[in-house]
Amino acid sequence: MDPIYVTGHRNPDTDSIVAAMAYAALRNALGDREYEAACLGHPSDETQMVLARFGFRPPKLITSMHTQVHDLDYDTPPVLNVAVTVDRAWHLMQEQKDLAAIPVARDDGTLYGMLSQEDVAKYNMAQIINGRLRAVPLCNVLSVLEGKVLNEAGEATDIVEGEIVIALPQDREELLFQKKDSIVLCGHQPEMIRRAMELGVNCVVVCQAELPAELRTLPTSTCVISTPFDAYRAARLIFQSTPIGRICHTRDLVCFHLDDRVDDVREEVLRHREPCYPILDGYDLVVGVLTRYHLLRPRRKRVVLVDHNEAAQSVPGLEEAEILEIIDHHRLADIQTASPIYVRNEPVGSTNTIIASMFQDRGLLPSAGMAGMMAAAIISDTVMFKSPTCTERDKRTAERLARIANVSLEELGRSIFSASNGHRSAEDLLFSDYKEFHIAGHDLAVGQITCVDSPQMLERKEELLALMAKTAREKGFDLVVLMLTDVLLEGTQLLYVGDDEIIRQAFNAVPKDRMLFLPRIMSRKKQVIPMLSALWG
Repeated sequence: MDPIYVTGHRNPDTDSIVAAMAYAALRNALGDREYEAACLGHPSDETQMVLARFGFRPPKLITSMHTQVHDLDYDTPPVLNVAVTVDRAWHLMQEQKDLAAIPVARDDGTLYGMLSQEDVAKYNMAQIINGRLRAVPLCNVLSVLEGKVLNEAGEATDIVEGEIVIALPQDREELLFQKKDSIVLCGHQPEMIRRAMELGVNCVVVCQAELPAELRTLPTSTCVISTPFDAYRAARLIFQSTPIGRICHTRDLVCFHLDDRVDDVREEVLRHREPCYPILDGYDLVVGVLTRYHLLRPRRKRVVLVDHNEAAQSVPGLEEAEILEIIDHHRLADIQTASPIYVRNEPVGSTNTIIASMFQDRGLLPSAGMAGMMAAAIISDTVMFKSPTCTERDKRTAERLARIANVSLEELGRSIFSASNGHRSAEDLLFSDYKEFHIAGHDLAVGQITCVDSPQMLERKEELLALMAKTAREKGFDLVVLMLTDVLLEGTQLLYVGDDEIIRQAFNAVPKDRMLFLPRIMSRKKQVIPMLSALWG
């Protein structure tokens, strides 16, 4: 069964990643085994530390929810080797009449060509006119004719080729075969067979007859085989011994890979209009075939969104996915769904507070390790319960989870916020907890770093401002803000790139050198964004 991805927002923080893992664990514990945690970016150092402390690995990294070829119910017909006979391929086509074409592969499984009924028909018509079999392995001929070798020369023969001749009973030899480069089909005609063997034709096919004993030991280079079919049918069947690698379509093949986007595939299909197209995996091995029919109703990826409900913060391609649920504690934004879904949005300081309640609602305790991670996520998102978004419910929930995990909230908080940021690059600092917003016609981005060493962080002010200015230019933002939220100072050092007047009016304070200290400002969601929203109406 296809997975249901549970994912937080881009540039995920600890609350986002742990919420995805906790909700997937809850659903799996209740028997819904298809739920799988995922994240949209690499976990921060803080998150890595929390995961490692409680014995967990980061969830799967996903970069897109676009519908891809592997989401389609494509056909998986047998993939035939280039050496398979036309006869065997034709029988397979008759058994599976809905197959427009069959993939033909090399010995290593990579695509060689595509064989259609049209290819077989063209080959048969050409052979009716030409009447010559070209260098076919003897084993292929024996397979198609259900034949067996009758003499020693046949045992030493590997390849059969020549002009096909049916030796009808006649007295005038000049009307029959006259070249060694012939394959003679005859019945109970001992003298005709003898003349063919004495002439040294390439092959004699004895149809519905026995070969006299003296002819079996006659010195000759002619391969003699027998078949239970009459000469007329054998003459038609023998051409079906040709390997399909010789007649399949191999030039200008249009193929797709499992990770190709369906939108791109549609464009190619409309451009080429082939009956079907081979599908390859990441190693270029053939895994199936695709027709226009498969593009009519593709299976959409399924996703549960946690800790966000805004398209700009979610996974690329979300519009092509099926959103099943949203669990969040932020303002309602712009995500739309095609049908009603389950939404749980509560005014608390952490998404993990909500998910902990969902565990309790279902009479289920999280494991000690999971409870410890969820407690750490609540501490992180509420900034040790100092954020204005924090509620008494967050505190009670964190305390209960800490008891399950047998950890100290105070010690856990110190370990989370005391991690040094000095070794991190400017890009890592700005984009580790970074969100983009569109408010009343204004585009902006707000990054946040929670720390206990904001004075040390400000030593890199110019480096950070230069990166923020570059980001604003590249994305056309009106404003780029970086919050250095200091737990010990219980406030935020605000760095910004944009109009000074916007900052002055929004926060009712005078900035200096693109910096401003905001006491008691700890929350992007509940303080910074609402102030900008109020300014712009």
